[in-house]
Amino acid sequence: MKENELLTRTGPDTPMGKLFRRYWLPALLAEELPEPDCPPVRVKLLGERLIAFRDTQNRLGLIDEFCAHRGVSLWFGRNEENGLRCSYHGWKYDVTGQCVEIPSELDNPKLCQRMKLKGYPLVERGGVLWTYLGPLDNRPAPPAYEWIAVAPESRYVSKRLQECNYLQAMEGGLDSIHSTFLHRWSVEDDPLLKRDPASAAMIKGDPSPAFLPLPAPAGLRICTRRNVGDDRYFWRVTQFLLPCYNLFPPYGDNPCGGHAWVPMDDENCWVFSIDYHRQRPLSAAELEGAKNGRGVHVPLVPGTFLSVANRRNDYLIDRAGQKERETFSGVRAVGVQDAAIQESMGQIVDRAREHLVATDKGIVMTRRCLLDALAALERGETPPGLDPASQGVRAMSRVAPRTLPMEELLS
Repeated sequence: MKENELLTRTGPDTPMGKLFRRYWLPALLAEELPEPDCPPVRVKLLGERLIAFRDTQNRLGLIDEFCAHRGVSLWFGRNEENGLRCSYHGWKYDVTGQCVEIPSELDNPKLCQRMKLKGYPLVERGGVLWTYLGPLDNRPAPPAYEWIAVAPESRYVSKRLQECNYLQAMEGGLDSIHSTFLHRWSVEDDPLLKRDPASAAMIKGDPSPAFLPLPAPAGLRICTRRNVGDDRYFWRVTQFLLPCYNLFPPYGDNPCGGHAWVPMDDENCWVFSIDYHRQRPLSAAELEGAKNGRGVHVPLVPGTFLSVANRRNDYLIDRAGQKERETFSGVRAVGVQDAAIQESMGQIVDRAREHLVATDKGIVMTRRCLLDALAALERGETPPGLDPASQGVRAMSRVAPRTLPMEELLS
């Protein structure tokens, strides 16, 4: 299936890889490089193996992982005196990837000047380190998503590894109807996701919503509409922002949520999960819940970004709990349930075997949105969603009269 190949392959020389490289992408949590001259960190994005470090002057660097001399990984390097020094023969690189010292060739400065590793910009925004892997002449303005701008105490961001292609993971995040089954009995027990009584009543009152995806400047608005009485609708609007972000509205006064699904390579992705509140700090209970893997977050194996419940242990499935209606799937925790189902499809799902239905309209239009952006790039146009003004959108939910025009509802 040609479209599936286009959508899922994001390596350096692929069409979709070139599209992704035109956007700022989350690379690390800021806490992974906590201070100047701290240990370097391995980073793999879009099939490229890189090293991130923070130098003596607090400058951030993201460069090729391998020394230009003999190809040794610079993860073993010493981060010292404004550069990363290879542990094998002492070649030293600054945050741009420029070699600044070859100890065995001190009388040959021109050789040192010629040695430059590939390097990418790395900036800190909203507790995340972002990188841009595209042509420098096309470098866009820094990312401006709403959650970046809130105070640090009003935001929590986590990161985890998901062992499947970014697209099927992202489609899971945009597929709001699945919670009726996959998350049944789990959402009610999770304080970060629990529906307020009014919303719960409206969802139960109309369990078969209409899906109305609409184009937006930065991507797509996936509108879910339920009947409320004879003259009103209950609307929930999830945002898809190119190339790999989604935002979903809260219930009641819960934090807003979102994800970034960043390709590590074609068979794995990094998932950055966000809770934020526009009007208040996150409560102690909300922070504790997020840090302990509640809501959209997952418990991690200490010292890693791998979920404690993963495919190696069958996601700690509890068949007795499934039978006793403690969880619908037998897998505990909403974020782990999503990962288990998405990874169960295989590392790259064969979409030729799908049979899509009316509730999959948002998924169909998301794929089309990506393909249209890819076609625009190949025509030499600027991809959509790079304007900071288009990134500052938010997900929303509300009850409105059926006669309210869509333009007013979404304004």
